[in-house]
Amino acid sequence: MTLPTQLANLRIPVIGSPLFIISNPDLVIAQCKAGIVGSFPALNAREKEGEPILLDAWLKRITEELDRHNQDNPDTPAAPFAVNQIVHRSNTRLERDLEICAKWKVPIWITSLGARVEVNEAAHSCGGITLHDIINNTFAKKAIEKGADGLIAVAAGAGGHAGAQSPFALISEIREWFDGPLALSGSIANGKSILAAQALGADLAYIGSPFIATDEANAQPDYKQMIVESGAEDIVYSNLFTGVHGNYLKPSIARAGMDPDNLEQSDPSKMNFGANREKPKSWKEIWGSGQGIGAIKEIQPAAQLIDRLATEYHAAKEALCNG
Repeated sequence: MTLPTQLANLRIPVIGSPLFIISNPDLVIAQCKAGIVGSFPALNAREKEGEPILLDAWLKRITEELDRHNQDNPDTPAAPFAVNQIVHRSNTRLERDLEICAKWKVPIWITSLGARVEVNEAAHSCGGITLHDIINNTFAKKAIEKGADGLIAVAAGAGGHAGAQSPFALISEIREWFDGPLALSGSIANGKSILAAQALGADLAYIGSPFIATDEANAQPDYKQMIVESGAEDIVYSNLFTGVHGNYLKPSIARAGMDPDNLEQSDPSKMNFGANREKPKSWKEIWGSGQGIGAIKEIQPAAQLIDRLATEYHAAKEALCNG
C-alpha cells in the first residue's frame, strides 16, 4: 500500500514519538525541520484555570513556524507534525482537544489507550490521518475496525508504556492481514535499527527515548544525563506506577527510595497514571526509557541526532545492498 502523503517523502522513515511532559513545540519544530515527523501529547499543553488555552497557542506556533520554514526552504520542506490524544476515560479534556486539533488541521493524529470511532472521524474531518498504538494483534484489529488509518506496534523494549511481544512476532502477525501504514516502536536508537524495522515489514520507525537527551527536550538535566549513562540493563518493566506495564530507568526508581529489582505488581484494573500519592509519580519522579539507550552517548540538539540517524540509516542500506 502506498503511504499517505503525511508519511511519504520524509528524510528518513521516522516518527519522533510523543513523550509525556518532555515533548514541546521546540522539540517538535526541530524534528520536523530536520525531516522527521515530530509529535507531542495534547495533554502536555497544560494551562491553569482562567488562562488562555495553551494547546491552541502551541498549534498556532508550530503551524506558522513550519509554514515559514517551508516558504523559505521549498526544496527541503519540513515534515508534518502529529498530536497524541489519550483516549482513556480519565482524559476529561479529550472532546475539547479534538476540536482544537481539527481547527488547526493537524495532519497526523496518534491515539493511545483506547480506540474510538469519533476520534478517527474528527481527524478525517480536517484531512488528517490517525495512527493508533497497540501492543498486540487483537488490539490492532480493533483499532482498524474502528476507523484508524494505521498502526504503531509498541513492542518489547519500547520506552514508557510498552508491550512485551517481540517485534518479529508482532509485525509478522499484523502484516498477515493489514497492509496499511505501520510504525514500529521498541529499542530503535540508530540507523541500522530503522532499516531493520523496514526489513521486518514496518513502514516507519517510532523513536522516543533518544530525544529525551536533546537540548530542546523538556526534561530535567539529571534525566538527560541518566539516559546518556544508562544501557539496556538499567531498564525495568513494571506496572506499579500507573497500572499499565512500562519501561523505566532503574536509577530513577532507586533514587525514589525503592528497590527496582523487587517491585510489587499493581492492580491492572486501576489505572492511576501517577495519581496515587503513596507512590512516586511516573514521568515526574520515575523516568521512562526504552532499552535502546545504549546508543545514546551525549546530549545534543535534536537536528544533530537526526543527522546521525540519517547517516547511519543510509550507510546501513548501502552496506546491505553491496554485501
